[in-house]
Amino acid sequence: MKRLNRKITVVTNTLLIIIITVVCAVSFFPETTVPIYGGNEVSAIYNGNRNEKKVSLMFNVYENTEIVNKIIDLLDEHKVKATFFVGGCWADDNGDTLVKIVSNGHEIANHGYFHKDHKKLNYEGNHQEISLTGKIIETLCGVKPTLFAPPSGSFSAVTLECAFDLEYKVIMWSKDTIDWRDKDKSLVIKRATSNLENGDLVLMHPKKHTLLALPEILSYYKALGFEVVTVSENIS
Repeated sequence: MKRLNRKITVVTNTLLIIIITVVCAVSFFPETTVPIYGGNEVSAIYNGNRNEKKVSLMFNVYENTEIVNKIIDLLDEHKVKATFFVGGCWADDNGDTLVKIVSNGHEIANHGYFHKDHKKLNYEGNHQEISLTGKIIETLCGVKPTLFAPPSGSFSAVTLECAFDLEYKVIMWSKDTIDWRDKDKSLVIKRATSNLENGDLVLMHPKKHTLLALPEILSYYKALGFEVVTVSENIS
């Protein structure tokens, strides 16, 4: 009887470990695919075409307008294109820069209005953040954005569903420079260039050290034969 009880205890503990492991895994990894009306599925996009030698710089913008303008000028000097995911509350006050982004051939995209955690928002909350920002962009520069990058990369199945309804693709990244945290030019360069792959989406922000790192990053891409394109071109 004691031996039987020990076996039951071992089995029970093993099952408990498996259950905890599964729950933790589900909690840790974001839900990236959700069934949508008609049986279709919508997923977040983490990279572009792995068969084409293209790379994209994506700038999430809520601040530092002066640096944003300098980044645009630098990209133009190097004859490359990038995608700017702008926050609505920033866009509201910077219509001239939005027009400059579009006029210079770069792509403008949606980054929500108040930089909220979209994973914690219900459908209405997601809808308000995304749709309001889209309307502001369209009003100020005449372009309707089609890409949405959730702030801090936080999203849920509800976010995917809402973005689908609003005709947006949800964009994540394959390389993160983490330039908002680490104010180090050399680290930004390393993170933007190490183990570069076809279709990489490289996340950046308008920071002074990022601006200083860009010439080296762009020269590295060119030396390796990579074409620097907008996110939409990369994922098409």
